[in-house]
Amino acid sequence: MNSSAEPSDADPLDDEDLPLGDGTAESEVLVVCPHCGEANELGLDPGGGPLQEYVEDCQVCCRPWRVTVRYAEDGTAEVFTEPLDE
Repeated sequence: MNSSAEPSDADPLDDEDLPLGDGTAESEVLVVCPHCGEANELGLDPGGGPLQEYVEDCQVCCRPWRVTVRYAEDGTAEVFTEPLDE
């Protein structure tokens, strides 16, 4: 007999834990700073949930902006940036 946890004790993943699809969710994206217009590469965290919102500083002008990430069922990410109200 296997000494591992019973199936009822296991913590199965919900559809909301990770994006569905082939298991490959986007983990990097190129966005444009809403202040200076320069390109910035962002690392994404698919494990953070299907909808995420946080503040990021521009890698060029250092001004803060709000990042909103929405993961689709296939693991693709829609990323929006907007100036942070200062």
